[in-house]
Order: sequence, then structure tokens, then C-alpha cells
Amino acid sequence: MRRKPFLAAVAVLLAVLCAHDVGPALQAQNAPPTADELDQLLAPVALYPDSLLAQITTASTDPQEILDVDNWLQANPDLTGTALTDAAQAQGFDPAFIALVNFPQVIQMMAENVDDYAAIGDAFKADQGSVSASVQRLRAQAYASGALRSDSQMKVEVQQPAPNQTVYVIQPASPQIVYVPQYDPAVVYVGPGPGGPAPVIAFGAGIAIGALLVDNRPWGWGGWGWNWGSRRAYYNGGIWVGWGNPYRPPNYWYRPRPVMWASRPGYRGNWRYRPPNYRPPSYPGNRPGIRPPYHKPWGPNNRPTGYRPSRPGNGGSNPPSNRPKPGNRPNPTPGNKPQPKPGTGRPQPKPGTPGSQPQPKPGTTRPQPKPTTPRPGADKPQTQPATPRPQPKPTTPRPQPDKPQTQPVTPKPQPKPASSRPSSQPKPATQRPQAQPKPAAQSRPAPKPKPQQTSQPQ
Repeated sequence: MRRKPFLAAVAVLLAVLCAHDVGPALQAQNAPPTADELDQLLAPVALYPDSLLAQITTASTDPQEILDVDNWLQANPDLTGTALTDAAQAQGFDPAFIALVNFPQVIQMMAENVDDYAAIGDAFKADQGSVSASVQRLRAQAYASGALRSDSQMKVEVQQPAPNQTVYVIQPASPQIVYVPQYDPAVVYVGPGPGGPAPVIAFGAGIAIGALLVDNRPWGWGGWGWNWGSRRAYYNGGIWVGWGNPYRPPNYWYRPRPVMWASRPGYRGNWRYRPPNYRPPSYPGNRPGIRPPYHKPWGPNNRPTGYRPSRPGNGGSNPPSNRPKPGNRPNPTPGNKPQPKPGTGRPQPKPGTPGSQPQPKPGTTRPQPKPTTPRPGADKPQTQPATPRPQPKPTTPRPQPDKPQTQPVTPKPQPKPASSRPSSQPKPATQRPQAQPKPAAQSRPAPKPKPQQTSQPQ
């Protein structure tokens, strides 16, 4: 019974000790790219100087470090020259990144396309020969199109170490200033059109590499390059096989994602293919040591290449799910009042109130009959407003017992009380049979001869 808790504690201890080292090994590995796919990945950087290209390919073997160095550069925009390289070395970065901190625009490009460079790093670790063959293939196409030529920024040498092998070597034109090429892969690897000019390669501002011109440091500029005969990259004067004391990221939050091959030129070997919404690589700035905050630093909450939200700069939250629909008012006391119908916005009265009965039902046009209207006219309830108007005129005998002397004086204002009689006396059923002799309507001319009025006072 005592062995079970002991074995469980040992297992937990081993898991804690090995989690830090096993993290990178647990990352998903993609299948090795084909020759055409590798050309697509290397096309944006294949025309870089040999030393800079060797730094990029070896740095791609640790995509998490790419993001960490990019964050660190944004947090230290004022460091330049020797102070920049010394601070990067104090952070424990690998030699390739210590050299690349002098090219902040290159680090930013790699961070924004970290999935592509992670695939380059996997291919480089698996087979350096396939990577070097792809670089030479691309350089041969750019040379055939007329784009790759020597100028004041770079020097291009065409070598032939073997009868059937042609090698294109690119070096900076100045030993102390490096110009980063800027070009569109959909143009430089394709020959000129009929009668059109040859494609050209542009350059940004030159970057001084005085801080890298040292011989006693493994990240020194002179120790980087390619041995095209053996198809291997080297650093510090030897073939690259890994770092002696590799950098260990504090947090392994990057996870590789599949590369979208149809989103860049060269898809299936067709360099005239331009994907929809394709934009050639661009570089925000080229001055050494200056790192403007062009984007928010990468981190667990701000991940590049598909990890960020769809809306750039998204800092808001999703709307609550219980938000009322447009046109409806929220019910302050649920359960007491019924919810209003959509589109009306008016609360319905409670059942049993006087205002609830005359409201028509939705979808019906027939008015509901009033409970008091059928009593005076049960035969034709709809014609009641027409029949009572001629009938109140013969109801003159009602005021006769009250004021018999005012009868001849008030025949004209009689229609006024006629409008109030149906409302004040709802049951005139006993008096209507008295008014059946309609000569009362003919007796109107009787009061007109006024000699009778004069005879009464005699």
C-alpha cells in the first residue's frame, strides 16, 4: 500500500523535470516539402547575400526564438551597434540571432511569416543539400531573367566547380555595408515579356555591420557562408550541425500550422501565377538599430500567421448573447408583464382590463360586437346609428309631463337631447310602441301656424 503513493510522487517529479526539455519535441512535424514547395518557401530570400542567407536558414530551426527575438527588439528600440549585439548575447540568443538583430526588418519578416520559416527550418535540419539545391535553382532562374546582376549594392559571381555544376555566389559590394534585396518573386524568376525590360531588384538603405566584423565571436560576419560544393551551410568557420549551448525559450507557446502553398507565387512550379490579394514582400525600414513599433509584439495573446483575430487590432469582446433584439424593449419585471409583440414596442394590457377587449386579434379584420349594442336593436345591430336618429323626434311626449308649456318653444333644440337619450336611457322599449303612430312626424307643420300660440294667452 505504501508503494503506490511513492510511485505516483516519482512520476510527477519526472514529468516536471522533463517537461521543459520535451516541449519542443512534442511540436507537430510537417511532411518534408517537395522541390517545388521548397522553391516557394525560399523564393523571398534566395537572392540574399550568402552570409545573411546562412543566418536565416539556421535561425529558422527555432521558430519560437524568432518570435522571442522580435519581441525583444521591439522592447529595446534604442540599442544599436555593439551595444545591441552585446545585449542580445547577454539574453542567451543563438549566434544566428545575435547577428540578425542588426537586421530588424528581416526578423520582423520572419516573425510575420513564422510558419513558412518553421517549414524552412525543418527542411534544413532534415537535409541541407535540398535547401542549397533549391537556392541555386532559384538563382539560376533569376540570372536567366536578367534580374540577378552585379551592381553597386551586391556582387554576383558565376562559378563552375564541376563540369556539370554552375554555382551563383552573392556577396555585398562593400565589405562593411549590407543591402537587403527587395523584389517580387512573381517577377524576378520569370523572363521579360516580349519587348519588355528585364526585371530588376530594389534595395533599401544600407546596414552597417561594423559590430559584426569580429573574428573571435561565433556570430561574427566572416564566419557565415555556404560550401556550395558540399551543399552545406557553415558558421564560425565550420559546418553547421546545431548550437553548442542552445537557447531555451521561457515559454513554448508557438505551434506549427500547415503551410498554404497556393497563397504565394510559384505554385506547382508556375512563377507566373499570382494568388488573389497577393502582395510582394515589403520592409518597413532598413536603418540599422531602429525598430519602430509597426505591430504589437508577438506573444501568447497576439500570435502571428493565422493566430490573431480576423479584425486587426482587435481589443473588444463579443457582444453578450442576452442582448435584446432591435425594436423590442427589455422586460424589467419578467413574469409580471407579457412581452410586447415584435415591431410594436407597446406593452399589451392585462387580460380583463377595459382596454383589452376592443383590441382586434392579429390577422382578423372583423370588429368584435359590443355587449350593449344588440339590446336596442336585436334585428339589425349594424343599422342602429341610422334608425335612432328619426325616432327621437316623436319622443316629445316625455318632456310634456315635466314642462308642458315649453313644448311649442323647444321643438328646434330637441335634436340635442336626442343624441344623449340613447346613452342615458338604454331601455326605451316601453316608449317605442307609443311612438308607433308616425303622424307625429306629420305633426311638424301643426306647430308652425302660430295663431294657436296667441290664442292660448286669451
